[in-house]
Amino acid sequence: MDGNGRWAKKRGLPRAMGHREGAKRADEIIRCASEIGLDSLVLYAFSTENWRRPQEEIGFLMGLLKDYLIKKARDIISNNIRFMAIGERHLLPADVMAGIVDLETSSVSNTGMNLALALSYGSRQEIVEAARRIASRCISGGLKPEDITEKIFSDHLYTSGLPDPDLIIRTSGESRLSNFLLFQAAYSELYITETLWPDFGPEQFLEAISIYSTKKRRFGMTSEQLNHPCAP
Repeated sequence: MDGNGRWAKKRGLPRAMGHREGAKRADEIIRCASEIGLDSLVLYAFSTENWRRPQEEIGFLMGLLKDYLIKKARDIISNNIRFMAIGERHLLPADVMAGIVDLETSSVSNTGMNLALALSYGSRQEIVEAARRIASRCISGGLKPEDITEKIFSDHLYTSGLPDPDLIIRTSGESRLSNFLLFQAAYSELYITETLWPDFGPEQFLEAISIYSTKKRRFGMTSEQLNHPCAP
């Protein structure tokens, strides 16, 4: 969800206003995604690299997140959405973590869309942490190196239990993954738009999904194989 700061700068507004407007778009996209029946939605809200930003901006973002968790908890639960946060959660402020745990606990039995906020998230760190956990299991004798599979590795990532993303949307014209779901995105379709996040509403979201729906995903097979009635 990129472009909040640039959106504000273009209008002569403080960056905080861009973040507030971006939060409104996130709320609209979550509602839209749930209504159309998406299985899962992951929003990259705060990266490990974002900790390098000015402390004033970080404090504002954490406060905005805390307010969001409080104000939107009832909507998330009533709409049967299961909420989770992925990333280095221990780095988040205690009051933010309290809100996350409360909402995760309250929504754990929900059976609708999975909503994951990537907070203090970095995919390289995620992969390294997964490797450490698997290595620890091997050392303790709980797992043999030759038994390690992609599935086992995936189960040790922060996104364990979530499907790999079919579609990754990148706003503001950036054409890189920026340390987001590097392992999981192996076969994701990428949708890049010049639109800044605060201008990216449900209409643009549905357009991205519509374009995605025209793609033929072969996963290494040929078109003829996919069209064959006995194809796996």
